[in-house]
Amino acid sequence: MHQALLVPEILLDIFAHVNESANLPSDEHNCERLLSQQSLASLATTCKTFHEPAMDLLWANIEELEPLLGCVTRLHPMIYCSDAGVIFPTETYMFPRLQSLLWQVEAPNNIYLHLFLSQTLLFIYLSAIHPASKSFGTHCASLEALTIGDAAEDLTADESLLLAETVRSCTQLTHLGCPPLEWEAWNHLSNLPTLIKLEIGSGSWPLDRHDLKFSPFLNVTILNFYFEMHVHVMPLAQAEQLFRALSRCNASHTLEHIVIFSFDPDGDSDEEPFGNSLTAITQFLDFTQLRTLGLVFENYPVYLDNDLLLEAMSSWPHIRYMTLANHQLRPPTITFRALFDGLRLCPHLDSLQLHIDAIHIDIDAETESFQHTSLQKFNVGFSNVEDVEAIARIIFSMLPCVEQVKHGNEDEWIKVNEHLKYLKSSAVPGRHITPEPAPTT
Repeated sequence: MHQALLVPEILLDIFAHVNESANLPSDEHNCERLLSQQSLASLATTCKTFHEPAMDLLWANIEELEPLLGCVTRLHPMIYCSDAGVIFPTETYMFPRLQSLLWQVEAPNNIYLHLFLSQTLLFIYLSAIHPASKSFGTHCASLEALTIGDAAEDLTADESLLLAETVRSCTQLTHLGCPPLEWEAWNHLSNLPTLIKLEIGSGSWPLDRHDLKFSPFLNVTILNFYFEMHVHVMPLAQAEQLFRALSRCNASHTLEHIVIFSFDPDGDSDEEPFGNSLTAITQFLDFTQLRTLGLVFENYPVYLDNDLLLEAMSSWPHIRYMTLANHQLRPPTITFRALFDGLRLCPHLDSLQLHIDAIHIDIDAETESFQHTSLQKFNVGFSNVEDVEAIARIIFSMLPCVEQVKHGNEDEWIKVNEHLKYLKSSAVPGRHITPEPAPTT
């Protein structure tokens, strides 16, 4: 015998059938959807028993903003009256205590953005540029963080002007994330003393001399660029131009993060002459607060030798992450002695990618007492190695927190990691390491 259904269960089943049309695509079944919603609304007003299950289904799939705004009684005159401007002056704030606003509403419902603006707003995220944004400076005078998302890429000329007007109206920003800006807005930001973090997104943006004038920035600590260049690899001259522009930035004592990657995804671009190398390190020596430095270029390495490495690491005592990749397989010039002399000056460094001359070993782990206890990730790229055991002992003794060395799939470095693993497993506090047994022949 089947178990009898309770009355509420029967009602839910009936209402589910009434609601079937409500889940159909709106662009093809508008009439069916509207009829279903009207039926549920009628059921909800019939009696208390019907009200709750019918309302649950009505609110389960709301595609328009008006029903939600209709829940706020004081908004009814504005939503349902054609002359709302007379009823509510422009200065009226519907949500006077709102501090954070995430706006991802598409047309036609995005006309209501102005209802959510208030003098207390501190954070605004827009998925796309909006006509009401030009009044942010007036109606959101305390605004500190503004982000305009991915949907705002490749703006039209009018949208670019609107974006510029929006940015220029905001005078208290500490964080801005948006598509590329025209010169007047860029100049406004560069003289904004409150600005700490600036993120520029992708889009069609010519890298002209005006856009690359970073020098006026006052207190920026983070400067991120996400852009797509319509070339396979950034040419050497343009890369050097970018480095020079950054080096003139007045934020040299506040900028903390620089990451620039240039790759050739198809592998079919013309390489620069073999003798070319980038001068980024010398250009960035004045950035004394650097925490992150990532420089990876497909066709040419960043120039670095022992003396320059020591000078750089003495200039960046707070550095935590440093990647200087060399994809051209040039013989590395950095020795272990120079590396550890530099590490003494950077006690917080925990991630390092650097090509090392591991052939000519100029340090003896048995006689050295120095240990760098912060470094955990060590990537040597395509550096060659011969004396596997000596290299493993250097890393084991002087870089105790490095569990394994990342590398460019060289067999000898695999052996280094195997020996390093053996050394760590054999280590006993207060005792010497037992020599690894020689392989049997």
